[in-house]
Amino acid sequence: MKDGFIVKSAVSHNIAKEDLDLINKFTRRKFKEEEIYVFSVVLCDNDIDRDNEKFTPQSLEKLSKLFVGSTGILNHDMKSENQTARIFECTVEKVPGRENKVGEPYFRVIARAYMPRLKKNEDFIMSIDSGITKEVSVGCAVENVICSICGKDMKKVGCDHRKGKHYKKSGKMELCYAILDNPMDAYEWSFVAVPSQREAGVIKGYSPCLNGGDKSMQDVVKMLSLGKEISLDGNQSQQLYNTIENLKEKAKIGEVYQKDLKEEVLKLSAMLEPGMANVMKGVIEKLSVEELKSFRDSYKEKYAKVLPARPQLSQIEKNVETINNTQFKI
Repeated sequence: MKDGFIVKSAVSHNIAKEDLDLINKFTRRKFKEEEIYVFSVVLCDNDIDRDNEKFTPQSLEKLSKLFVGSTGILNHDMKSENQTARIFECTVEKVPGRENKVGEPYFRVIARAYMPRLKKNEDFIMSIDSGITKEVSVGCAVENVICSICGKDMKKVGCDHRKGKHYKKSGKMELCYAILDNPMDAYEWSFVAVPSQREAGVIKGYSPCLNGGDKSMQDVVKMLSLGKEISLDGNQSQQLYNTIENLKEKAKIGEVYQKDLKEEVLKLSAMLEPGMANVMKGVIEKLSVEELKSFRDSYKEKYAKVLPARPQLSQIEKNVETINNTQFKI
């Protein structure tokens, strides 16, 4: 973030009564001005961020309502001890004379947050006031991720365009980015070192590995299982080929193991239940590996009771008392 984004803090204890009333809606008891530290923070905006994604102004309006009451944490680590602050008021602000990268009026979400003035918070408050701690990133979920080139939903339908690359549109080359629309949830905001948005930082609540970004093989398989079209670059195609070859090799090993298992179960069945050999042969063909293993273990246990394992030429121990009458030996 180049500007910011804790933009203002209440250095003195002068907190307006209406602000204190809003804060006390979230507390279990009524707090006084001197007990509370208040600061303002830019959560997100409608500019294109480092992930080549941007919110619509309508999304920002919805987020401003969803974020009221949400907890500020450290580095998106959702442990209770990492809770640092809570938002008590949130608004969307249009910055006069400023535009985003695509020439639209610039909007941003300004939140006001509070934390108790406790001894354990003294260092953190000093870090905020000194400008050391200022970058934030938000965690939210959006319903729609629209391609700026073709208008398709990258999350639901997919398209052949990749974020960050340039494509011809209306006779000129334009950057492909994702338009984030209709937020469904805003679950946390966090103090971080490097946010996604240059002005505040955003972690979106959908997988960036689906269409329009780098795809993992799990994403590819998921898209294929849903019968959706998917485009892959050379590197991703090679990864998919290697994955398929690896699975084919494992499948061969599995087939050999399953064949040996079937033969072993059939052999044990023939020894213990000779009259059932033909029936078992048909049954075995329909069993899974786990079921075959269960049959094998059961047959082995039964076989051990009927015919205890013993080498054919082993000596049978005799309970013969040794008599040491050496005087009769010649």
